[in-house]
Amino acid sequence: MNQTSDMYIPTFDDVTAAHERIKPYVHRTPILTSTYFNNLTGAQLFFKCENFQKAGVFKARGASNAVFGLDDEQAKKGVATHSSGNHGLSLSYAAGRRGIKATVVMPSTAPQAKKDAVRGYGGTIVECEPSTSSREAVFAEVVASTGADFIHPYNDHRVIAGQATCSKEMIEDLGNLDAVVAPIGGGGMISGTCLTLSNIAPQTKIYAAEPLNADDACRSFKAGHIIADDAPDTIADGLKVPLKELTWHFVSNYVTDILTATEDEIIDSMKLMWKRMKIVMEPSSAVPLAIILKNKDIFAGKRVGVIITGGNVDLDKLPWNKN
Repeated sequence: MNQTSDMYIPTFDDVTAAHERIKPYVHRTPILTSTYFNNLTGAQLFFKCENFQKAGVFKARGASNAVFGLDDEQAKKGVATHSSGNHGLSLSYAAGRRGIKATVVMPSTAPQAKKDAVRGYGGTIVECEPSTSSREAVFAEVVASTGADFIHPYNDHRVIAGQATCSKEMIEDLGNLDAVVAPIGGGGMISGTCLTLSNIAPQTKIYAAEPLNADDACRSFKAGHIIADDAPDTIADGLKVPLKELTWHFVSNYVTDILTATEDEIIDSMKLMWKRMKIVMEPSSAVPLAIILKNKDIFAGKRVGVIITGGNVDLDKLPWNKN
């Protein structure tokens, strides 16, 4: 067991086990290319489309690994989490497949599409105020009253091992890449990417993409310790949460750099992806393209994997429609 203090650090064996465990419940998502974006950036971009994943988001991987890794006694009590949407709906999806209860603490401001999805998959929502402190306080009450297994959205070795299967598939399908770019909020996907690439493609550079309006991971990376914002305001609702101890381990040890994009750059990239590639994606998923377009000198001439993390967008509130 690889540990830092009392924190279990998942290994690549955990990733391999997770990949086998979740096969019946997730898609092996497609990788798409675009001559337009290759010409625009000067790079060869390979888009791993987790917006086509079960539950519409990569988080179905980590949630399924955690839920189906529970023994029967634990599973009887159900599972619980706090989430702005994607982890909550993914956990509800996985719990529904196992036939157990899922309770999700969600901020009142979470997109209606994500609330609807949680309920659609059979999950129960308990609302909180839109801050990390409120989210965690309300959640503590839920766990105390239900005894449910807490499956953290990202600071959980089972979740990280599940998310790591995404980049594992990329390397299996594409071979060597010069770089991989993924969004960063709490760091679950980027930690999984670090876990996989450090083991099977250590030469590949890992770039995390973050909204400038929620740039606590970038500031943490520069400072050398976690800096946590309580309630950042960004269109990228999936990237508002801070790093935690386990994800910080991966970010601080394996990430090459964290690059940021403004709200307008994120919206422009999202609109461009919809227009040119015809795929529905949410604002958080547009941040990687935004930072590639902003930093062409870093990526030009390179083979770059880009993780499109999810497609759970509220179609009635698209960010380029101001009305």
